[in-house]
Amino acid sequence: MNWTTFLTDTMGRIGTLSKQAPGMFDGFNTMSQAAKRNGALDEKTKELIALGIAVSTRCDSCIGFHVQSLVRLGTTRQELCEALEMIGYMGGGPAIAYGAKALEAFDEFSAA
Repeated sequence: MNWTTFLTDTMGRIGTLSKQAPGMFDGFNTMSQAAKRNGALDEKTKELIALGIAVSTRCDSCIGFHVQSLVRLGTTRQELCEALEMIGYMGGGPAIAYGAKALEAFDEFSAA
């Protein structure tokens, strides 16, 4: 999969929906900003948690968006792989398969 193209297409679909449901997106964006705010946990730690949930729920779009954020935040491949080990441990075979997708996305976004 080309993750850049996939996320561009996803953003187009989300943009179409946001025009029909602007209030929902305003609320979601407010919640997103509050959740990502640095506090006892930094944003990178919070994004690793979000990636674990994305992998566990098998959401390709979520995997792409959170991996993209992790690359922006300077996450190393080793940090990502260690998180994927824990995610795989907790989620079994399906989490391992989707974790492999997350690593593929990381490699693509890191190379850009």
